[in-house]
Amino acid sequence: MDNWIAYLRRLYLGQSAAAARFRLALLAIDIVTISFFVGLSMTDLRGGWIYAADAAIAVYLIADLTARALIEQQRVAFFLRPLTISDLIVILSLVAAPFIDSLAFLRILRTLRLFQSYHVVRDLRARYRFFAKNESIIFAVLNLFVFIFIVSALVLVLQVHVNPQINDYLDALYYTVTTLTTTGFGDIVLTGNVGRILAVAIMVIGVALFLRLLQTIFRPDHVKYECPDCGLREHDRDAVHCKHCGRVIKIGTDGF
Repeated sequence: MDNWIAYLRRLYLGQSAAAARFRLALLAIDIVTISFFVGLSMTDLRGGWIYAADAAIAVYLIADLTARALIEQQRVAFFLRPLTISDLIVILSLVAAPFIDSLAFLRILRTLRLFQSYHVVRDLRARYRFFAKNESIIFAVLNLFVFIFIVSALVLVLQVHVNPQINDYLDALYYTVTTLTTTGFGDIVLTGNVGRILAVAIMVIGVALFLRLLQTIFRPDHVKYECPDCGLREHDRDAVHCKHCGRVIKIGTDGF
């Protein structure tokens, strides 16, 4: 058993090429399953093959979660982490889908998995120059999209039975995006005190994330400049010294 756990630890946490390929394969599976969940949430498809796919994904998630738990030193803390709890909720929703269809929206919580592993980020940064160069933008986009999909699911579950304007996930997604972008067509309005509070949260948090994305694209917090001494490639826009080695650096600036 100890040898098996050591092997899993090398795969999930190691720095070998095989471990990097394994983690990238897990990321690819995550992207496929998340795309499946998001696409399914916009349709009314139910039945045999959907439940079979749910069961297969649930088996994979249970195996992955078990492996992650085995390599953890502090397993109680592992199961109390928000991302672990979200995975458990997703597994519950997949297992219960044939019996309690109203829990299907919980599968969208799988989008939180995109932030699961620092090691995957490290692998992507090392392997792909595009990712390393645009890491801040990519994570800002992920933050925004995860927020949109999670909040849309929340809008659906809170409003579908009390608001005749919200009938499916696509209606909830449409409302979330129009509210977040401050377009506000007004053809869909959340009802009740809970709906109004949720609308305020979407506007405040969503607009902040949207503006953060724009700031990251057009005026990033850091600039690319490789320190001649230590090789640090990212510095604050107004830096005059390298924060790793203290060397005086001369970063080109427009004076803003």
